[in-house]
Amino acid sequence: MSALKYIHIEDFELHSGVQISIPLSYQVFGRPLYEAPIVLVNHALTGNSEVSGEDGWWKTIVGKGKVIDTEDYTVLSFNVPGNGHGDEGQELYEDYKSFIARDIARLFYEGLDALNIKTLYACIGGSVGGGIAWEMAALRPEAIDYVIPIACDWKSTDWLIANCYIQDQILNHSKEPLKDARIHAMTFYRTPESFTEKFNRTKKSDTLFNVESWLEHHGKKLNERFKLSAYKMLNQILKTIDITRDGKSFIETAKSITSHIHIITINSDLFFKSEESWNTYIDLKLVKENVTIGEIKSIHGHDAFLIEYQQLNRLLKPIFKIKSTENDSHKSSYIRHW
Repeated sequence: MSALKYIHIEDFELHSGVQISIPLSYQVFGRPLYEAPIVLVNHALTGNSEVSGEDGWWKTIVGKGKVIDTEDYTVLSFNVPGNGHGDEGQELYEDYKSFIARDIARLFYEGLDALNIKTLYACIGGSVGGGIAWEMAALRPEAIDYVIPIACDWKSTDWLIANCYIQDQILNHSKEPLKDARIHAMTFYRTPESFTEKFNRTKKSDTLFNVESWLEHHGKKLNERFKLSAYKMLNQILKTIDITRDGKSFIETAKSITSHIHIITINSDLFFKSEESWNTYIDLKLVKENVTIGEIKSIHGHDAFLIEYQQLNRLLKPIFKIKSTENDSHKSSYIRHW
């Protein structure tokens, strides 16, 4: 396991005007910082900075010999403040509604600045992590070579906001908030077809369907390893993704991004609809050459980016196929010189 490290950020002003001091925690995998191109991985709602290794939640993608090869790249991952991962001053922020997704992107840049990192080879994330990647691209349009948002979009739609609102109601009013919120979430992270393939109306007992038992298991499992305030925080960040700012439209904001934007969508996603990603791609393609899109074909819905790793590998391989020798020749451009 990579050691958890901390950057202490003092007197940071949120978009809401609230000032906080934050211990921003992170982990590094693969080659040491400043010796290879850096890939920033932004975790999803119940994830954390443990992206690789034996307990890594994305070890099918990040690791030795994987598509994001830790022999070729330095992989960096920050924890979203308040997600509860780690122990050194990892506050669980009760005032979660003071935060928006843009604040997290700004905090991640504070962390990169503290580490003397000037540019990133890639910034990649799924779901809310991809939304944060969009926000980072908009904040510093020339800081990232490849922006790779997976199963997400540059904004939270009304549908997404509605589901986040329901989640927030459950989290604040249920007798078993974490368990019940997770049970609800699993119904839109997957699809009816996914449930049919997995369970097909089979029963665990005379009075309990297997799908009910499975939902109960996921609810209990999250309740054992996650904090209520952490779920509230990440749900709030998910709800507030929006890269438009200062009265600018999406096109005005996005066309200034010099990064190659590689969108990966899921044809059956009920959460971040595939149609939204395709519309984003078409709109961007009118004003920007270096934008591409790939689609995961799956019956498993939003969670397919964690399930269909072979398809995801194929969609990512063209971006991460650079060999170590080529990386060595470019490593100096990923360091900030003071």
